[in-house]
Amino acid sequence: MSESKYESKVTSAPCPAEQIYRVLSNMENLERVREFIPQDKIQEMEIEPDRVRLKVDGLGQKITIAIVDRKENDTIKFGAEGIPMDANFWIQLKELSPVDTRIKLTVKADIPMMFRMMIGKKLQEGLDQAADMLSQFPYGQWS
Repeated sequence: MSESKYESKVTSAPCPAEQIYRVLSNMENLERVREFIPQDKIQEMEIEPDRVRLKVDGLGQKITIAIVDRKENDTIKFGAEGIPMDANFWIQLKELSPVDTRIKLTVKADIPMMFRMMIGKKLQEGLDQAADMLSQFPYGQWS
């Protein structure tokens, strides 16, 4: 296996990095979007400030996504447990002005070559969609 790295496109959110960081660095804020999570794909979600445990359709076991490192108003790094590969994910924030914070998502994972060819494009598309979604959250209302 070799490590693969995927980066989202850079998106822009119309608020300060501090507001975005405050919301995204507390996983309990997932409660606010729970209704939008497809119940047929994700079940048994347990949310804590630094981690979420959930059962994903097709994996058969619970996985944990935990915040493993933070750099205030800059980076939030997540690790995953219970998946069949080493993987981490992070969100980078760069404030250009109080009404323009850039967001970029990155995933690094040890994905076998055979699977990389099958999921690489979908993973890239998913990262870009997630970056778009994160740039549109109402951070000011949530913080």
